[in-house]
Amino acid sequence: MAAADPIPSLRFEREAWNAGAYWVAGVDEVGVGPLAGPVTAACVALPAGKRFPWYRAVRDSKVLPESARLELAVQIKRDVPFAIGWASHTEIDQVNIYKARKLAMVRSFDQLAVEPDAIISDALKLPLPNLRAVIDGDALSVAVAAASIVAKVARDALMDELCDRFPGYGFCHNKGYPTPEHKRLLARRGPCEIHRRSFAPVAQRSFALDL
Repeated sequence: MAAADPIPSLRFEREAWNAGAYWVAGVDEVGVGPLAGPVTAACVALPAGKRFPWYRAVRDSKVLPESARLELAVQIKRDVPFAIGWASHTEIDQVNIYKARKLAMVRSFDQLAVEPDAIISDALKLPLPNLRAVIDGDALSVAVAAASIVAKVARDALMDELCDRFPGYGFCHNKGYPTPEHKRLLARRGPCEIHRRSFAPVAQRSFALDL
């Protein structure tokens, strides 16, 4: 029998609050694996001394159905400070996906309306003060899980818009990920403007078109 998915808790947030922090922010990014579109990060700041009902419902965005993500994102953005950061497909090609992930995360903090006293990231070490990198943070921390949901909903919405601008690749449902259908369409049509040229499946098709 497979182990159940972990339930995010306030363990790491509570440790920061007990140490004197008020705003504890979680940060996470989505869109690392797609062949097209940006990588998207979000940060969500939780205040000491307050609890919201959605704390019990958040999970890593990857394990939630779309309907749950949409509902939770509305609640999160209504109740606490949040911000979103992006790194474009062009930037991913220029600096690599690892650096682009960090870039999007830092940009999300640049947009945050409050200054967090402590930060929890999903594994990545960032050039930000009072940061704690937690492996599987999106599965273990309420703040990071909330950030993953906000980021996922934002990126999915953008990919729906890009589906209209760049038809024929199924972005509305594959969101740029390398599904069998997406790879077949990429092979048939070649890359469009928002494909990541540095990713092997896209690079191979770009090379084939140049021959």
